Amino acid sequence: MFLCCWLALVAVIPVTLSTNPGVKVKLTAKGLEYGRQLGMASIQKKLKTIKVPDISGTQEVPVIGNLRYSLTNLQVVMVGLPKSALHLVPGMGVRLSIGKAVIRLHGNWRFEYLRIIKDSGSFDLSVNDLTITTSLAITSDTTGRSAVSTVNCAATVGSASIKFHGGASWLYNLFRKSINKAIQNALQKKICPLVTKAVSDLNPQLKTLNVVAKVDQFAEIEYSMVSSPTVSTSSIELGLKGEFYNIGKHQEPPFSPTAFSLPPQTNNMLYIGLSAFTADSAAFVYNKAGVLNLYITDDMIPQGSPIRLNTRTFGNFIPQIATRFPGLMMKLLVKTVENPVITFEPNNATVQATCTVTAYAIQPNATLSPLFVLNLETSISARLFVSGMRLAGAVTLNKMDLTLRTSYVGEFQVGALDNFFQMVLKAVVIPQLNVELAKGYPLPALGKMKLVNTQLQVLKDYMLIGTDVQFSG
Repeated sequence: MFLCCWLALVAVIPVTLSTNPGVKVKLTAKGLEYGRQLGMASIQKKLKTIKVPDISGTQEVPVIGNLRYSLTNLQVVMVGLPKSALHLVPGMGVRLSIGKAVIRLHGNWRFEYLRIIKDSGSFDLSVNDLTITTSLAITSDTTGRSAVSTVNCAATVGSASIKFHGGASWLYNLFRKSINKAIQNALQKKICPLVTKAVSDLNPQLKTLNVVAKVDQFAEIEYSMVSSPTVSTSSIELGLKGEFYNIGKHQEPPFSPTAFSLPPQTNNMLYIGLSAFTADSAAFVYNKAGVLNLYITDDMIPQGSPIRLNTRTFGNFIPQIATRFPGLMMKLLVKTVENPVITFEPNNATVQATCTVTAYAIQPNATLSPLFVLNLETSISARLFVSGMRLAGAVTLNKMDLTLRTSYVGEFQVGALDNFFQMVLKAVVIPQLNVELAKGYPLPALGKMKLVNTQLQVLKDYMLIGTDVQFSG
């Protein structure tokens, strides 16, 4: 993975029509420098594949006369790229420049004089002060994925020096300046097409980039762009949709992302800002899919609890239950009735959930007889963390509030059930929720990308991930 994998982040296409992004990504100068280092290794490898055509001609040598010569089997043996720079051009794109480059080649020579005298040997060629400047454009292909192309390229060979060995090589050394010029021109014509081909060869790799990432069997998240990238002298900032959808059914939520700005931090290569909108869209999707509903049975209650899910135990709090439904087991249904709302404040992420709890008596024939329905308002604190290439979390209960919504067994004091339902939330509901949250959801990524030195901050209306990056393979 090399330089243009960074650049592909600038082209996670198609561009959508949303006003504000749910996710922002900023690539800093430190990240670009890492990309430059990787890119130089790749370009150096490409330059080693230069194929210089055989060269032949006739040269007049004083006293001797005309010699017919040929230079064949030119092979690159060394490429040095000691100086390079990657520049961001505000409002335009990226420019790569390489200077003081050196290419050394080895080949064979042969000459004829009067079709009678023939000789041959080898030669070494050193090309010095090679400069390459190219501008790259990142666009969208017909599949909605990123594509990279060369806008312009210029290559200049500062000087070329050839040394002949073997046979009557002293003859060649007499007119090596003209041969140097011929080889220099031939080599100079090869460089930019090779650079263009190297850039074009990236596109099959970029086709592996998914703008829609599957989260699980219920949801996927879309990272398409909502606006053109903002290029400054020190960073590239992208606005991505960052919205969850039910798999196979893209339904927009009844809310929109609000604007937010990334802080001017530059210590890491990459910054990813994920807004409350992204988290809220996840809650909307899972609520629509019914994933947030949970049936609770007695075998899920901790064994040490003196309160069991049966009519005898609940008869101690609500006598009518034991009287009308004696000796039956019970079941609870916890169901969200509104989309949970996630709030980000500095160093604090909370979830507000409005639910109902319906209690049933389980009849001998397995039918359910409703006993009562409670309103349950909960406030939950969330701890967020990065696991591999996924954002994960864990929650703890802050507080809950119970009120009676409907009773099928007459009036009763709901407060008597507070301790039991606190235990149910802490020992049953939240642990199951944390199992799912620990799986996380995929962050924007390219290829074999690995996050290192990662830090996460919760700020006003969004969370910020600052990280360095490594590419492998």
